[in-house]
Amino acid sequence: MVGDESGAMPEARGPLDGVRVVEAATLAAGPTVATTLGEFGAEVIKVEPPGAGDPMRTWGDRRDGIGLVWKSIGRNKKCVTLDLRGPAGRRLLHRLLDVSDVLVVGNRPSTLARWGIDFDSVHAAHPHVVVAHITGYGRGGPKSDRPGYGTLAEAMSGFAHVTGPADGPPTLPPFMLADGVAGLTAACAVMMALYHRDVHGADGQLVDVSLLEPLARLIESATLAYDQLGTVKARTGNRLDASAPRNAYRTRDGRWLAISSASPSIAVRVFRAIGRPDLAEHPGYVDPVRRQERAAEVDELVAAWVARRTLAEAMAVFEDAEVTAAPVYDAPALLADEHLRARGTFRAVDDPDLGRMTVQAPVPRLSATPGRVEHLGRPLGADNDRVYRELLGLGAAEIEDLREEGVI
Repeated sequence: MVGDESGAMPEARGPLDGVRVVEAATLAAGPTVATTLGEFGAEVIKVEPPGAGDPMRTWGDRRDGIGLVWKSIGRNKKCVTLDLRGPAGRRLLHRLLDVSDVLVVGNRPSTLARWGIDFDSVHAAHPHVVVAHITGYGRGGPKSDRPGYGTLAEAMSGFAHVTGPADGPPTLPPFMLADGVAGLTAACAVMMALYHRDVHGADGQLVDVSLLEPLARLIESATLAYDQLGTVKARTGNRLDASAPRNAYRTRDGRWLAISSASPSIAVRVFRAIGRPDLAEHPGYVDPVRRQERAAEVDELVAAWVARRTLAEAMAVFEDAEVTAAPVYDAPALLADEHLRARGTFRAVDDPDLGRMTVQAPVPRLSATPGRVEHLGRPLGADNDRVYRELLGLGAAEIEDLREEGVI
């Protein structure tokens, strides 16, 4: 790369520079798709209904009435208002799609069909556009038009069934797990579809992602075991006998650490670290299959050893022995971790509403074209003039008429 006359190197463009995304989805899964693409250079135009906008703006923890998750998931996006329930709003959406590459939607199929922005309609009018449609249950099947949230996917996918203590209820995650997994899956699929379009000279296509299926894929071991062995996996708390010792262990000072011994060599290191070299030489404890049969015993031995030591003492021994152990972090500890600080995992970003806010930097990391956080979520309709006037060429009077009519 050649610098300018001053010798300065030009700023690297994002790998998706030149891709324009129209995000007409709300809450978490669909917006996560656009957020991911926007971090790596895509221009994202977030379309929200006039008035309240995306419910994510006030969802969860708030400061001064502003949703904190919204500030992060709204990063790098141009925010415009547009009422898609009426023909005038839909005509404006189609004008945006004329000059865009991707449409992200999350409404039920029947709603999109009624509005004339389902995939078939969009594809007929804009064959170049990739449509990412994220729903609770996916296209086709008797549940396809039912409303669905991540909680239902976390239940139906089998995740809740295998999560939690053995004597406790099925456990749901206290965060948007299914939405996040579906959003990241769909972002990857959008890139496949764009590659197919641009490299192979094809049209845009439909990316059909449900909240349920990506999460079910992650816990496929449960269905594999049932299919081939006839067994139904039960809840075992934090234990995973195939990786014994594997659990969260409480220390003498009331802290917690986690250990996983997925390979025999790690289990051997654990045995030596806790003063049981005899087990490190015993085939019944070294062989993975036979160790799995003794998982409860192994777990109790490790738990008793950890319980007699502080977190710092236990971690010092495990790190010296190269045991795969880690402290269980809360938010303050996560932000203070020296390794994550060295990598710049979290970044403070200036914001006109909150002053400054620390958010997680983009993942994954690209060496030549890294992701960026240009700004956090902007106010509702903040970019109406910029998008409608500069991109679509609407005049000031036309924009004002659209405002008065409630279209934008």
